[in-house]
Amino acid sequence: MSSFKLKVLLTGAAACGKTSLVQRFIKNHFQANYKLTVGVDILTKDVEFQPGEVATLSIWDIGGQQRFEFIRSTFYKGAAGTLLVFDLTREQTYTETKKWLTEIRQFAGENIPFVLVGNKADLLEDVGRVIDSDEARKFAEDEGSIYIETSAKTGNHVDDAFTELTRRIINSRTK
Repeated sequence: MSSFKLKVLLTGAAACGKTSLVQRFIKNHFQANYKLTVGVDILTKDVEFQPGEVATLSIWDIGGQQRFEFIRSTFYKGAAGTLLVFDLTREQTYTETKKWLTEIRQFAGENIPFVLVGNKADLLEDVGRVIDSDEARKFAEDEGSIYIETSAKTGNHVDDAFTELTRRIINSRTK
């Protein structure tokens, strides 16, 4: 059985649920109010991305605040892939994903695998659809990726997002 050690990043605007996603993924736990991530938190989890194939993910949960921009570039070094997260209830966070993708590619490499993640799907019933999912899907596909909608609160599709990213990283290396 081969094992891979991969550094993956959680990137995206502040307060779009990156910390909630990683907590759900690693501890299967959701907490309604998180404090702001200052700098970076690093957590680890093994992912079986296909039967008998395991990768150890070192997940870097990167603070999304503008004011951390100058230190972020150092976190990108050596990253194998990233989840690019936005908040489905806040249009601005989706608009910013293009800027994030540019930053990621600048510091982590032009061909870094990523998965576009629309988070907080559980809130759509109350808020209504703010982001056109077809547009998000098309943006992801145009950039060579896929789009997944998640809810850190319910856990819906959270594992899928991390597993899909892991698969994409491994596949990009074995081509």
